[in-house]
Amino acid sequence: MIMAKIRKIAAGEFKSKCLALLDEVSRTGETVIVTKRGKPVAKLTPVEPPPSLIGSVLYEGDIISPIDVEWEANR
Repeated sequence: MIMAKIRKIAAGEFKSKCLALLDEVSRTGETVIVTKRGKPVAKLTPVEPPPSLIGSVLYEGDIISPIDVEWEANR
């Protein structure tokens, strides 16, 4: 887990540095609060990675081969 720091940036500066800030937040895990006239209006935070699916699938055997049971299908 990344320890998050919070920093503030004015909306005008955010506008001119938006793409660089996105890269920085992704790389450092730092949260950025965007302010307008000194008041917070938005928060830029890194996205948590999705959970791993390793170990979540169960093997149930062969599900493709025919079984030895006759059945009737609607025609």
